[in-house]
Amino acid sequence: MTTPAIFFGHGNPMNAIEQNAYTAAWSQIAKTMPKPKAIVMVSAHWYLPGTLVTAMPRPRTIHDFGGFPRPLYEVTYPAPGDAALAKRLQSIAGAELDDRWSFDHGTWSVLVHAYPEADVPVVQLSIDETQPPAFHYELGRRLGALRDEDILIAGSGNIIHNLHTYAWGRHPVEPFDWALRFETQARRLIEAGDHAPLVDYESMGRDAMLSAPTPDHYLPLLYVLGASRAGEPVTFPAEGIDGGSVSMLAVKIG
Repeated sequence: MTTPAIFFGHGNPMNAIEQNAYTAAWSQIAKTMPKPKAIVMVSAHWYLPGTLVTAMPRPRTIHDFGGFPRPLYEVTYPAPGDAALAKRLQSIAGAELDDRWSFDHGTWSVLVHAYPEADVPVVQLSIDETQPPAFHYELGRRLGALRDEDILIAGSGNIIHNLHTYAWGRHPVEPFDWALRFETQARRLIEAGDHAPLVDYESMGRDAMLSAPTPDHYLPLLYVLGASRAGEPVTFPAEGIDGGSVSMLAVKIG
């Protein structure tokens, strides 16, 4: 059985310590599939020149943010690393072994709900900021073969992530029209298996540029799409647009 590939819209770090519709969906995703042997996670928050992979046996929990309540800084996610898998990613992805980074909140804020026992080994793969979107999609394609070995290929970001327009700390607000249009268009393309426009998202017009003004949160989606195969079922286990301009859409392929 081939392990699904999953994109998580992780949103606000506070989701790590909250129980809401999004976190309930993340938990349910894990319950509807066999537990993987390991997870390769591509997080929006490890975005730098080069492709690196965490290679330490016990990665730390990084609290890579500021200004949040103390309980969020007390969260730890003690999942083990996987040195053997990290070395395989050296050849599959051309990744450099890294012993300085660890699990950032793009990884642990989701996995504390999906796999709260922290008993599945996790390696995190960085996003090379110097490469175009097609590079990341192709890298996802190469990672896809690991799905046949019970390894979960996961991305954590947001299809729409515009913090300049985000309603911080306010009452719930309606999504911006451009956010609704772009998410609807992206969903249709994903369901149709038509990935080329999503890889070339910068040519999709003003709605795309407002939805992904920087690439970091969008690119993890391309790894998951690249790891997919023709004809696989696609579902959207989590839905919603938070704060008007952050899509919480999750994509499960397979």
